[in-house]
Amino acid sequence: MTIYLKERFGYFLNNRWLVFVAAMWIQTCAGIGYLFGSISPVIKISLYYNQKQIARLGVAKDLGDSVGFLAGILCEILPLWAALLVGAIQNFIGYGWVWLIVTRRTAPLPLWAMCILIFVGTNGETYFNTAALVSCVQNFPKSRGPVVGILKGFAGLGGAILTQIYAVIHSPDHASLIFMIAVAPAMVIIALMFIIRPVGGHRQVRPSDGLSFSFVYSICLLLASYLLGVMIVEDVVDVSQNVIVIFTAILFVILIIPIVIPIYLSFTQEPRVVPEEEALLSQSGDQGPGRSEHDDGQDIIFSEVEEEKPKGVDLLPALERQKRIAQLQVRLAQAAAEGAVRIKRRRGPRRGEDFTLVQALIKADFWLMFFSLLFGSGSGLTVIDNLGQMSQSLGYENTHVFVSMISIWNFLGRIGGGYFSEIIVRDNAYPRHAAMAIAQVVMAFGHFFFAMGWPGAMYIGTLLVGLGYGAHWAIVPAAASELFGLKNFGALYNFLTIANPAGSLVFSGLIASSIYDREAEKQAQLPHENLASVLTSFLNMDEPLKCEGTICFFLTSLIMSGLCIVAAVLSMILVYRTKTVYANLYGTSRT
Repeated sequence: MTIYLKERFGYFLNNRWLVFVAAMWIQTCAGIGYLFGSISPVIKISLYYNQKQIARLGVAKDLGDSVGFLAGILCEILPLWAALLVGAIQNFIGYGWVWLIVTRRTAPLPLWAMCILIFVGTNGETYFNTAALVSCVQNFPKSRGPVVGILKGFAGLGGAILTQIYAVIHSPDHASLIFMIAVAPAMVIIALMFIIRPVGGHRQVRPSDGLSFSFVYSICLLLASYLLGVMIVEDVVDVSQNVIVIFTAILFVILIIPIVIPIYLSFTQEPRVVPEEEALLSQSGDQGPGRSEHDDGQDIIFSEVEEEKPKGVDLLPALERQKRIAQLQVRLAQAAAEGAVRIKRRRGPRRGEDFTLVQALIKADFWLMFFSLLFGSGSGLTVIDNLGQMSQSLGYENTHVFVSMISIWNFLGRIGGGYFSEIIVRDNAYPRHAAMAIAQVVMAFGHFFFAMGWPGAMYIGTLLVGLGYGAHWAIVPAAASELFGLKNFGALYNFLTIANPAGSLVFSGLIASSIYDREAEKQAQLPHENLASVLTSFLNMDEPLKCEGTICFFLTSLIMSGLCIVAAVLSMILVYRTKTVYANLYGTSRT
């Protein structure tokens, strides 16, 4: 009995589902950037900052959250546990030092130094993100859409989860939230960092995977619904501290439930490759997405087949197409062996194989993906950054309701984007970016509702933009790993994430803010109707100008809607260019 338990416990520790569940928990710590709005007021009051100085700290936070070159490189050359430890140390030092300064336990630093601390602290997220995605995408190469969608979804919900945990502390000192941000992620990472890794047999596709993913999806929907309900109750009703503790305890139970999957699989299934799985591996191993085998002869033959096959072969049914390609490949191999033809050695990898970042940067497909992400996610982040002003301009006083709602829709968009893009790829062998184009069209409608400012338009716009924005972060990482391989996935992914702050910097920092200020100045110059309005204007002349009405974000929202249409066109161009690639990568699994 003891030997049996030891054996099963060993299977449990090396179960890829345990890695996935641990990665989900780690991703909740990758959402600390969403808490900046909660900690910025105490920083502003304690250090006597004005709004422009706080905005600069916000820019440093956005850059730290997105610039992950070092994280990508370290995840390639170091064990993943070491990269996670580096991220935890950065997070602890950055926000820990900020906490010491805010609580006056150490000497204050100039603004530029505070920006560096915020950047370093938030940059720890990139290590959590990269390590979790790299390990799980390698463990589940046949299910990249669901894996990426779920992991990125938990990152999106991280802010809401940490906020609920902080509500239990109920500290009158708001600086304690900064302390929790510094300490809690480091504790979680140190506890789980040795679990996050690629495990043996990760290419196996088991019959239980479908049911396991369905169970995780159910937990995700339950978690999102529960958090949304708790937010509404705590906002509308003055609940006691005991009720908040109960709410948080239930939250922990929901977060822990997914551990049932690796426990069940480890104690009920034999961890060996069954004949059906071996057959699947032998069929798809040579042409699977992100292959890392280095059989030069096969690669050369495959490259030559791509150039020699008839034009109409890609239009044939999948089974017939595979037969034609196999026949052509055999003829080329025989001819090459007899010296009748000379196989040309290609330069660099082909789509679906492992690219370095430098090799990817010279490919048009990579830049189509980058600019599609820039226009799409950049417009979505512009809404997230300006949601408070947008709702205020339309007369809503309770602005944080929309902030909470878009966080939930963002989460569901990531889950749904991974799920539906996987259906497109798995069932139809069609490029994943078709789902991206759909998400970007949905966002275009959301921006249009914002522009119109109709009654209830804020709710509809928040729903559509949140879903579309979240879908980007489930689809892009999975598509990048399929087109450019898994070997250097960390560096490729972290380069693509630069599109997010770049889009926000241009669209929010230049377009949205300039149009808002211009409209606010126009309204301030209008003749006042009575003496009371003149007196009010005089007394508030030192405050920043405020804009009211749909005109404040009308032009900005129309521009964002147009950019989403451009992004959808770029995505469809990428779909057209990569149809053959996806047919080769996934066509075999459909036959």
